[in-house]
Amino acid sequence: MVMLINEALVRCGLVLLSLWLCIQSVPISVDKTKEKPQEEELEAPQSAETGLHYDRYLREVIEYLEKDPHFKEKLKNANMEDIKQGKLSKELDFVHHSFRTKLDELKREEINRLRMLLKAKHDIQGGNSRTVDHQTLLKQFEHLNHINPHTFEVEDLDRLIRSATKDLENFDKDRHDEFKRYELMKEHDRRERLKTMNEEDRRKEEQHYEEMKKKHADHPKVNHPGSEDQLKEVWQEADGLDPEDFDPKTFFKLHDSNGDGVFDESELEALFTKELEKVYNPENEEDDMVEMEEERLRMREHVMNEVDTNKDRLVSLSEFLAATKKQEFLEKDEWETLDRDSLYTEEELREYEEQLLNEANDINKKSVELEKQRAELEKKQEELNAQKFGLQQAVEEMERLKARSPKVEVKQPVAPVAEGVPVPGNS
Repeated sequence: MVMLINEALVRCGLVLLSLWLCIQSVPISVDKTKEKPQEEELEAPQSAETGLHYDRYLREVIEYLEKDPHFKEKLKNANMEDIKQGKLSKELDFVHHSFRTKLDELKREEINRLRMLLKAKHDIQGGNSRTVDHQTLLKQFEHLNHINPHTFEVEDLDRLIRSATKDLENFDKDRHDEFKRYELMKEHDRRERLKTMNEEDRRKEEQHYEEMKKKHADHPKVNHPGSEDQLKEVWQEADGLDPEDFDPKTFFKLHDSNGDGVFDESELEALFTKELEKVYNPENEEDDMVEMEEERLRMREHVMNEVDTNKDRLVSLSEFLAATKKQEFLEKDEWETLDRDSLYTEEELREYEEQLLNEANDINKKSVELEKQRAELEKKQEELNAQKFGLQQAVEEMERLKARSPKVEVKQPVAPVAEGVPVPGNS
Protein backbone atom coordinates (compact mmCIF):
# COMPACT_ATOMS: atom_id res chain seq x y z
CA MET A 1 0.00 0.00 0.00
CA VAL A 2 1.20 3.50 -0.81
CA MET A 3 0.92 4.71 2.75
CA LEU A 4 3.37 2.06 3.94
CA ILE A 5 6.27 3.30 1.84
CA ASN A 6 8.25 5.55 4.17
CA GLU A 7 10.13 7.51 1.58
CA ALA A 8 7.77 7.31 -1.38
CA LEU A 9 6.31 10.51 -2.75
CA VAL A 10 8.60 12.70 -0.62
CA ARG A 11 9.59 14.87 -3.55
CA CYS A 12 7.34 16.12 -6.27
CA GLY A 13 8.58 17.49 -9.54
CA LEU A 14 8.38 20.99 -8.10
CA VAL A 15 10.39 19.94 -5.09
CA LEU A 16 13.06 18.33 -7.20
CA LEU A 17 13.31 21.45 -9.29
CA SER A 18 13.47 23.71 -6.25
CA LEU A 19 16.36 21.67 -4.89
CA TRP A 20 18.41 22.97 -7.78
CA LEU A 21 18.26 26.40 -6.18
CA CYS A 22 20.33 25.07 -3.32
CA ILE A 23 23.11 23.62 -5.49
CA GLN A 24 26.46 25.31 -5.06
CA SER A 25 27.68 25.78 -8.60
CA VAL A 26 31.31 26.56 -9.42
CA PRO A 27 31.86 29.95 -11.11
CA ILE A 28 32.19 29.45 -14.84
CA SER A 29 34.65 31.64 -16.67
CA VAL A 30 34.80 29.82 -20.00
CA ASP A 31 32.55 30.11 -23.01
CA LYS A 32 29.81 27.64 -22.18
CA THR A 33 28.66 27.34 -25.76
CA LYS A 34 32.05 25.89 -26.73
CA GLU A 35 32.73 23.85 -23.65
CA LYS A 36 32.06 20.18 -24.28
CA PRO A 37 30.86 18.41 -21.15
CA GLN A 38 32.10 14.98 -20.33
CA GLU A 39 29.73 12.39 -21.72
CA GLU A 40 28.69 9.64 -19.37
CA GLU A 41 26.04 7.02 -19.02
CA LEU A 42 23.17 8.05 -16.76
CA GLU A 43 22.68 5.64 -13.92
CA ALA A 44 19.37 4.98 -12.20
CA PRO A 45 18.15 8.21 -10.57
CA GLN A 46 19.42 8.66 -7.03
CA SER A 47 16.77 11.15 -5.90
CA ALA A 48 13.79 9.99 -3.88
CA GLU A 49 10.79 8.58 -5.67
CA THR A 50 7.82 10.87 -6.28
CA GLY A 51 5.26 8.11 -6.75
CA LEU A 52 4.13 9.47 -10.12
CA HIS A 53 3.63 7.03 -12.95
CA TYR A 54 6.28 8.98 -14.89
CA ASP A 55 8.62 9.14 -11.87
CA ARG A 56 11.76 7.72 -13.50
CA TYR A 57 11.39 9.92 -16.57
CA LEU A 58 11.00 13.00 -14.36
CA ARG A 59 14.04 12.24 -12.24
CA GLU A 60 16.27 11.31 -15.15
CA VAL A 61 15.43 14.53 -16.99
CA ILE A 62 16.17 16.58 -13.88
CA GLU A 63 19.44 14.82 -13.14
CA TYR A 64 20.63 15.25 -16.73
CA LEU A 65 19.78 18.94 -16.73
CA GLU A 66 21.74 19.33 -13.49
CA LYS A 67 24.82 18.14 -15.37
CA ASP A 68 24.73 21.06 -17.82
CA PRO A 69 26.80 24.00 -16.43
CA HIS A 70 24.73 26.71 -18.13
CA PHE A 71 21.39 25.35 -16.94
CA LYS A 72 22.80 24.76 -13.47
CA GLU A 73 23.89 28.39 -13.24
CA LYS A 74 20.46 29.64 -14.31
CA LEU A 75 18.83 27.45 -11.71
CA LYS A 76 20.99 29.02 -9.02
CA ASN A 77 19.51 32.43 -9.79
CA ALA A 78 15.93 31.31 -10.50
CA ASN A 79 13.00 31.73 -8.11
CA MET A 80 9.99 29.53 -7.54
CA GLU A 81 7.65 31.66 -9.62
CA ASP A 82 10.00 31.49 -12.61
CA ILE A 83 10.02 27.72 -12.32
CA LYS A 84 6.23 27.48 -11.97
CA GLN A 85 5.52 29.85 -14.86
CA GLY A 86 7.82 28.03 -17.25
CA LYS A 87 10.40 30.79 -17.65
CA LEU A 88 13.17 28.39 -16.75
CA SER A 89 12.07 26.00 -19.48
CA LYS A 90 13.22 28.45 -22.15
CA GLU A 91 16.81 27.96 -20.96
CA LEU A 92 16.66 24.50 -22.49
CA ASP A 93 17.63 26.08 -25.81
CA PHE A 94 21.09 26.81 -24.38
CA VAL A 95 21.74 23.32 -22.99
CA HIS A 96 24.70 21.59 -24.63
CA HIS A 97 23.95 19.43 -27.65
CA SER A 98 25.23 16.23 -26.02
CA PHE A 99 22.78 16.63 -23.14
CA ARG A 100 19.95 17.52 -25.52
CA THR A 101 20.67 14.27 -27.37
CA LYS A 102 20.38 12.32 -24.12
CA LEU A 103 17.10 14.09 -23.32
CA ASP A 104 15.81 13.12 -26.76
CA GLU A 105 16.62 9.49 -25.94
CA LEU A 106 14.82 9.72 -22.61
CA LYS A 107 11.71 11.09 -24.28
CA ARG A 108 11.67 8.37 -26.92
CA GLU A 109 12.02 5.74 -24.20
CA GLU A 110 9.13 7.31 -22.28
CA ILE A 111 6.94 7.41 -25.40
CA ASN A 112 7.68 3.74 -26.05
CA ARG A 113 6.89 2.89 -22.41
CA LEU A 114 3.54 4.64 -22.66
CA ARG A 115 2.75 2.87 -25.93
CA MET A 116 3.49 -0.48 -24.31
CA LEU A 117 1.20 0.40 -21.40
CA LEU A 118 -1.58 1.36 -23.79
CA LYS A 119 -1.15 -1.85 -25.76
CA ALA A 120 -1.18 -3.95 -22.59
CA LYS A 121 -4.36 -2.22 -21.42
CA HIS A 122 -5.88 -2.74 -24.87
CA ASP A 123 -5.03 -6.46 -24.81
CA ILE A 124 -6.40 -6.92 -21.28
CA GLN A 125 -9.66 -5.29 -22.32
CA GLY A 126 -10.00 -7.79 -25.17
CA GLY A 127 -8.90 -5.61 -28.05
CA ASN A 128 -8.39 -8.65 -30.28
CA SER A 129 -7.60 -7.54 -33.81
CA ARG A 130 -8.55 -3.89 -33.38
CA THR A 131 -5.69 -1.48 -34.06
CA VAL A 132 -4.45 0.70 -31.19
CA ASP A 133 -4.46 4.40 -32.10
CA HIS A 134 -1.43 5.39 -30.01
CA GLN A 135 -1.36 8.97 -31.23
CA THR A 136 -4.88 9.62 -29.98
CA LEU A 137 -4.50 7.73 -26.72
CA LEU A 138 -1.22 9.48 -25.85
CA LYS A 139 -3.17 12.71 -25.45
CA GLN A 140 -4.16 11.62 -21.94
CA PHE A 141 -0.53 11.94 -20.80
CA GLU A 142 0.13 15.61 -20.18
CA HIS A 143 3.74 15.40 -18.98
CA LEU A 144 5.17 15.41 -22.52
CA ASN A 145 4.37 16.60 -26.02
CA HIS A 146 3.19 13.47 -27.84
CA ILE A 147 2.85 15.27 -31.19
CA ASN A 148 6.64 15.28 -31.46
CA PRO A 149 7.74 11.87 -30.14
CA HIS A 150 11.37 12.19 -31.20
CA THR A 151 13.00 15.22 -29.57
CA PHE A 152 12.87 16.85 -26.14
CA GLU A 153 11.91 20.50 -26.56
CA VAL A 154 11.10 23.52 -24.38
CA GLU A 155 7.43 22.51 -24.36
CA ASP A 156 8.37 19.08 -22.96
CA LEU A 157 10.21 20.59 -20.01
CA ASP A 158 7.40 23.06 -19.40
CA ARG A 159 4.81 20.26 -19.50
CA LEU A 160 6.89 18.11 -17.16
CA ILE A 161 7.18 20.89 -14.56
CA ARG A 162 3.51 21.82 -14.74
CA SER A 163 2.29 18.21 -14.64
CA ALA A 164 4.47 17.22 -11.69
CA THR A 165 3.40 20.33 -9.78
CA LYS A 166 -0.30 19.77 -10.47
CA ASP A 167 -0.25 16.02 -9.89
CA LEU A 168 1.44 16.28 -6.52
CA GLU A 169 -0.26 19.36 -5.09
CA ASN A 170 -3.20 17.19 -4.03
CA PHE A 171 -1.26 14.01 -3.38
CA ASP A 172 -1.33 14.33 0.41
CA LYS A 173 -5.09 14.84 0.25
CA ASP A 174 -5.41 11.67 -1.81
CA ARG A 175 -3.41 9.79 0.79
CA HIS A 176 -5.68 11.07 3.56
CA ASP A 177 -8.75 10.01 1.57
CA GLU A 178 -7.24 6.59 0.97
CA PHE A 179 -6.51 6.19 4.67
CA LYS A 180 -10.05 7.17 5.58
CA ARG A 181 -11.43 4.54 3.22
CA TYR A 182 -9.08 2.04 4.85
CA GLU A 183 -10.46 2.87 8.30
CA LEU A 184 -14.05 2.71 7.09
CA MET A 185 -13.47 -0.69 5.53
CA LYS A 186 -11.75 -1.95 8.67
CA GLU A 187 -14.71 -0.97 10.85
CA HIS A 188 -17.20 -2.32 8.32
CA ASP A 189 -15.42 -5.69 8.27
CA ARG A 190 -15.34 -5.77 12.07
CA ARG A 191 -19.08 -5.19 12.34
CA GLU A 192 -19.84 -7.72 9.64
CA ARG A 193 -17.73 -10.27 11.50
CA LEU A 194 -19.71 -9.60 14.69
CA LYS A 195 -22.95 -10.38 12.86
CA THR A 196 -21.74 -13.94 12.22
CA MET A 197 -21.09 -14.62 15.92
CA ASN A 198 -23.38 -15.87 18.63
CA GLU A 199 -24.17 -13.59 21.55
CA GLU A 200 -21.41 -14.92 23.83
CA ASP A 201 -18.67 -14.72 21.20
CA ARG A 202 -19.85 -11.29 20.17
CA ARG A 203 -19.63 -10.06 23.76
CA LYS A 204 -16.07 -11.42 24.11
CA GLU A 205 -15.01 -9.88 20.81
CA GLU A 206 -16.40 -6.46 21.77
CA GLN A 207 -14.63 -6.65 25.11
CA HIS A 208 -11.34 -7.57 23.43
CA TYR A 209 -11.77 -4.72 20.95
CA GLU A 210 -12.24 -2.16 23.74
CA GLU A 211 -9.24 -3.56 25.62
CA MET A 212 -7.04 -3.17 22.54
CA LYS A 213 -8.21 0.41 22.01
CA LYS A 214 -7.44 1.27 25.61
CA LYS A 215 -4.04 -0.41 25.43
CA HIS A 216 -3.13 1.45 22.25
CA ALA A 217 -4.13 4.79 23.78
CA ASP A 218 -1.98 4.13 26.86
CA HIS A 219 1.36 5.49 25.68
CA PRO A 220 3.94 8.09 26.79
CA LYS A 221 3.41 11.74 25.97
CA VAL A 222 3.90 12.52 22.30
CA ASN A 223 5.63 15.86 21.88
CA HIS A 224 4.36 18.41 19.41
CA PRO A 225 6.23 17.84 16.08
CA GLY A 226 8.83 20.54 15.52
CA SER A 227 8.65 21.80 19.11
CA GLU A 228 11.68 22.37 21.31
CA ASP A 229 10.86 19.31 23.44
CA GLN A 230 10.50 17.09 20.38
CA LEU A 231 13.76 18.21 18.80
CA LYS A 232 15.65 18.00 22.07
CA GLU A 233 14.45 14.44 22.49
CA VAL A 234 15.93 13.56 19.08
CA TRP A 235 19.08 15.47 20.02
CA GLN A 236 19.44 13.36 23.17
CA GLU A 237 18.22 9.91 22.12
CA ALA A 238 19.22 9.76 18.45
CA ASP A 239 22.28 12.01 18.48
CA GLY A 240 23.50 11.13 21.98
CA LEU A 241 23.96 14.77 22.99
CA ASP A 242 23.10 16.70 26.14
CA PRO A 243 19.72 18.49 25.84
CA GLU A 244 21.23 21.45 27.72
CA ASP A 245 23.65 21.93 24.81
CA PHE A 246 20.90 21.95 22.15
CA ASP A 247 21.81 24.18 19.24
CA PRO A 248 19.30 24.55 16.35
CA LYS A 249 21.94 25.22 13.69
CA THR A 250 23.99 22.18 14.68
CA PHE A 251 20.83 20.08 14.85
CA PHE A 252 19.90 21.13 11.31
CA LYS A 253 23.31 20.17 9.92
CA LEU A 254 23.23 16.83 11.74
CA HIS A 255 19.89 15.85 10.18
CA ASP A 256 20.37 17.32 6.72
CA SER A 257 21.35 13.82 5.62
CA ASN A 258 22.30 14.66 2.03
CA GLY A 259 23.95 17.99 2.91
CA ASP A 260 21.97 20.02 0.40
CA GLY A 261 21.12 22.78 2.86
CA VAL A 262 17.41 21.98 3.21
CA PHE A 263 15.14 19.50 4.94
CA ASP A 264 13.03 17.68 2.38
CA GLU A 265 9.92 15.75 3.36
CA SER A 266 11.73 12.47 4.00
CA GLU A 267 14.33 14.15 6.21
CA LEU A 268 11.56 15.84 8.19
CA GLU A 269 9.59 12.63 8.61
CA ALA A 270 12.71 10.88 9.90
CA LEU A 271 12.71 13.31 12.84
CA PHE A 272 9.35 11.95 14.02
CA THR A 273 10.43 8.33 14.37
CA LYS A 274 11.05 8.59 18.12
CA GLU A 275 7.61 10.07 18.70
CA LEU A 276 5.91 7.44 16.55
CA GLU A 277 7.69 4.63 18.38
CA LYS A 278 5.95 5.76 21.57
CA VAL A 279 2.60 4.91 20.00
CA TYR A 280 3.22 2.16 17.46
CA ASN A 281 5.01 -1.16 17.69
CA PRO A 282 4.73 -3.68 14.83
CA GLU A 283 4.85 -6.49 17.41
CA ASN A 284 1.70 -5.29 19.18
CA GLU A 285 -1.73 -6.49 18.11
CA GLU A 286 -3.32 -3.17 19.03
CA ASP A 287 -1.01 -1.06 16.84
CA ASP A 288 -1.78 -0.60 13.15
CA MET A 289 1.25 0.31 11.03
CA VAL A 290 -0.98 1.85 8.37
CA GLU A 291 -2.18 4.29 11.02
CA MET A 292 1.43 5.01 11.93
CA GLU A 293 2.18 6.20 8.39
CA GLU A 294 -0.89 8.43 8.46
CA GLU A 295 0.36 9.85 11.77
CA ARG A 296 3.76 10.50 10.20
CA LEU A 297 2.13 12.32 7.30
CA ARG A 298 0.06 14.49 9.68
CA MET A 299 3.16 15.42 11.67
CA ARG A 300 5.08 16.39 8.55
CA GLU A 301 2.19 18.49 7.25
CA HIS A 302 1.94 20.26 10.60
CA VAL A 303 5.62 21.23 10.58
CA MET A 304 5.55 22.26 6.92
CA ASN A 305 2.55 24.51 7.52
CA GLU A 306 4.32 26.29 10.37
CA VAL A 307 7.91 26.38 9.10
CA ASP A 308 7.87 26.29 5.28
CA THR A 309 7.11 29.99 4.75
CA ASN A 310 7.69 30.07 0.96
CA LYS A 311 5.65 26.88 0.42
CA ASP A 312 8.26 25.10 -1.70
CA ARG A 313 7.84 21.89 0.36
CA LEU A 314 11.36 22.30 1.70
CA VAL A 315 12.67 23.74 4.96
CA SER A 316 15.77 25.87 4.57
CA LEU A 317 18.19 26.61 7.40
CA SER A 318 16.91 30.17 7.66
CA GLU A 319 13.28 28.97 7.87
CA PHE A 320 14.23 26.41 10.50
CA LEU A 321 16.12 28.93 12.64
CA ALA A 322 13.28 31.44 12.34
CA ALA A 323 10.81 28.79 13.54
CA THR A 324 12.88 28.11 16.67
CA LYS A 325 12.39 31.75 17.67
CA LYS A 326 8.58 31.61 17.52
CA GLN A 327 6.32 31.08 20.49
CA GLU A 328 4.99 27.87 18.92
CA PHE A 329 8.47 26.35 19.28
CA LEU A 330 7.96 26.26 23.04
CA GLU A 331 4.67 24.33 22.68
CA LYS A 332 4.27 22.02 25.68
CA ASP A 333 0.89 20.49 24.84
CA GLU A 334 0.81 16.85 23.82
CA TRP A 335 0.30 16.04 20.17
CA GLU A 336 -3.19 14.67 19.57
CA THR A 337 -2.72 11.28 17.97
CA LEU A 338 -5.21 9.57 15.69
CA ASP A 339 -6.73 7.56 18.54
CA ARG A 340 -7.96 10.75 20.24
CA ASP A 341 -10.80 11.31 17.82
CA SER A 342 -12.77 9.32 15.27
CA LEU A 343 -11.81 9.87 11.65
CA TYR A 344 -15.39 9.47 10.48
CA THR A 345 -18.96 9.82 11.67
CA GLU A 346 -21.59 7.12 11.87
CA GLU A 347 -23.33 8.83 8.98
CA GLU A 348 -20.18 8.57 6.86
CA LEU A 349 -19.89 4.90 7.76
CA ARG A 350 -23.51 4.30 6.74
CA GLU A 351 -22.91 6.09 3.43
CA TYR A 352 -19.79 4.00 2.86
CA GLU A 353 -21.69 0.78 3.60
CA GLU A 354 -24.45 1.87 1.22
CA GLN A 355 -21.81 2.46 -1.42
CA LEU A 356 -20.40 -1.02 -0.82
CA LEU A 357 -23.91 -2.46 -1.00
CA ASN A 358 -24.61 -0.67 -4.28
CA GLU A 359 -21.32 -1.90 -5.70
CA ALA A 360 -22.15 -5.44 -4.59
CA ASN A 361 -25.59 -5.16 -6.19
CA ASP A 362 -24.05 -3.95 -9.44
CA ILE A 363 -21.65 -6.87 -9.38
CA ASN A 364 -24.51 -9.27 -8.71
CA LYS A 365 -26.54 -7.82 -11.59
CA LYS A 366 -23.59 -8.18 -13.91
CA SER A 367 -23.04 -11.70 -12.60
CA VAL A 368 -26.68 -12.60 -13.29
CA GLU A 369 -26.43 -11.10 -16.76
CA LEU A 370 -23.23 -13.00 -17.45
CA GLU A 371 -24.82 -16.21 -16.16
CA LYS A 372 -27.77 -15.60 -18.45
CA GLN A 373 -25.46 -15.06 -21.39
CA ARG A 374 -23.56 -18.22 -20.47
CA ALA A 375 -26.79 -20.22 -20.36
CA GLU A 376 -27.84 -18.85 -23.75
CA LEU A 377 -24.47 -19.73 -25.22
CA GLU A 378 -24.66 -23.22 -23.77
CA LYS A 379 -28.15 -23.62 -25.23
CA LYS A 380 -26.94 -22.48 -28.65
CA GLN A 381 -24.00 -24.84 -28.34
CA GLU A 382 -26.34 -27.72 -27.56
CA GLU A 383 -28.46 -26.82 -30.59
CA LEU A 384 -25.36 -26.72 -32.78
CA ASN A 385 -24.21 -30.04 -31.36
CA ALA A 386 -27.65 -31.53 -32.09
CA GLN A 387 -27.54 -30.22 -35.67
CA LYS A 388 -24.05 -31.58 -36.09
CA PHE A 389 -25.14 -34.95 -34.72
CA GLY A 390 -28.16 -35.01 -37.07
CA LEU A 391 -25.98 -34.20 -40.07
CA GLN A 392 -23.50 -36.90 -39.10
CA GLN A 393 -26.33 -39.44 -38.84
CA ALA A 394 -27.70 -38.38 -42.22
CA VAL A 395 -24.28 -38.75 -43.84
CA GLU A 396 -23.81 -42.15 -42.24
CA GLU A 397 -27.28 -43.29 -43.42
CA MET A 398 -26.49 -42.22 -46.97
CA GLU A 399 -23.25 -44.14 -46.82
CA ARG A 400 -25.06 -47.27 -45.62
CA LEU A 401 -27.70 -47.00 -48.38
CA LYS A 402 -25.03 -46.51 -50.97
CA ALA A 403 -23.16 -49.57 -49.72
CA ARG A 404 -26.28 -51.81 -49.86
CA SER A 405 -27.54 -50.70 -53.33
CA PRO A 406 -26.61 -53.12 -56.30
CA LYS A 407 -24.31 -51.75 -58.92
CA VAL A 408 -26.31 -50.80 -62.08
CA GLU A 409 -24.65 -51.11 -65.48
CA VAL A 410 -24.96 -47.93 -67.32
CA LYS A 411 -25.53 -48.29 -71.09
CA GLN A 412 -24.37 -45.72 -73.56
CA PRO A 413 -27.29 -44.19 -75.53
CA VAL A 414 -27.50 -45.06 -79.29
CA ALA A 415 -28.08 -42.26 -81.70
CA PRO A 416 -31.12 -42.78 -84.07
CA VAL A 417 -30.38 -43.71 -87.74
CA ALA A 418 -32.05 -41.81 -90.55
CA GLU A 419 -33.86 -43.72 -93.34
CA GLY A 420 -31.75 -44.52 -96.39
CA VAL A 421 -28.50 -44.00 -94.54
CA PRO A 422 -26.46 -47.19 -94.48
CA VAL A 423 -25.29 -48.41 -91.16
CA PRO A 424 -21.54 -49.08 -91.01
CA GLY A 425 -20.73 -52.81 -91.02
CA ASN A 426 -23.90 -53.77 -92.90
CA SER A 427 -23.82 -54.74 -96.47
